[in-house]
Amino acid sequence: MIDERSRHLLFLRLEKLLGPEEATTLMEHLPPVGWADVATRRDLDHLAEKLDATAALLRQEIAVSEHRVIATLRGDLNAQTRTMIFAMVGVVLSISTVSLFR
Repeated sequence: MIDERSRHLLFLRLEKLLGPEEATTLMEHLPPVGWADVATRRDLDHLAEKLDATAALLRQEIAVSEHRVIATLRGDLNAQTRTMIFAMVGVVLSISTVSLFR
């Protein structure tokens, strides 16, 4: 397992063999951890596919939620409209009745 100590020892050895600038250049091209932790193109493609699938699922869930909200709003507006119409009819009938008996 490669750790910071072994990396530093490698750097010191390279510095003796190649010089400080070349050793630094070479060490900068090494990954900061083992190669097993570096993502490959295949890993990124797989991640992109998973993200696309998740985004599609989220779009679908948002569309379903949107339809539920619209349906609830329509139902509430219909109920409110009926209530207002019956209330207005009651008011008109009440005023008509009062004006007839005056």
